[in-house]
Amino acid sequence: MKNAAKFSKITGYVFHDSKLAQRALTHSSVENSSRGNYERLEFLGDRVLGLVIAELLCALFPDVPEGVLSARLNMLVNAEVCAEIAVETGLSAFVVMSADMKHGSARRLVNIYADVMEALIAALYVEGGLEAARRFITRYWSERARDSALQRRDAKTELQEWAHKQKAGDLPYYRVVKREGPDHDPVFEMEVRVSGFAPAGGKGSSKRQAEQAAAEAMLRREKIWP
Repeated sequence: MKNAAKFSKITGYVFHDSKLAQRALTHSSVENSSRGNYERLEFLGDRVLGLVIAELLCALFPDVPEGVLSARLNMLVNAEVCAEIAVETGLSAFVVMSADMKHGSARRLVNIYADVMEALIAALYVEGGLEAARRFITRYWSERARDSALQRRDAKTELQEWAHKQKAGDLPYYRVVKREGPDHDPVFEMEVRVSGFAPAGGKGSSKRQAEQAAAEAMLRREKIWP
């Protein structure tokens, strides 16, 4: 691996199995790669990340109720945060993918960088055990975990409660406006409506992400969220 010293500095760990580390960094678009790809590792890393973040939040906030802890966890393990950390640390520069993927949509790159981050966490767990993965996650997530902005719940839950308090008492209604892109990299555009208010829209790589984006757009427009 090129710049192995820099990679070790980012991870805080020296891999004995270089193929494991390389597999965690390789997208499935690289055809006939002897490295394999990160998909199975990403599946495992998602669970390891969730466990360590849950541990961290329980330690940081011993008196906070479960609902608030869940909201914080969801905001800390989402694709945007994982990708943001991958870029901030320089990990994104080590990702191996096809030229088509490199020049794809910004949303696609966010998903790839997030997947690689989770795959790397899995690789640390597989070779170094939970403690190696925990050190890495704590290093890059601790400050974010303390962020007071994470006290708020997810956008759909917040919008639902706000909408219910309005005169009409209706719940938000979501509908698909548009679906674009290939099956392996779709982009959904969703619209949310609350009786008595103008609709708001949002986009995402899944209906759920697009619904969250639409709900957040309405919350911000109506000054419910800053």
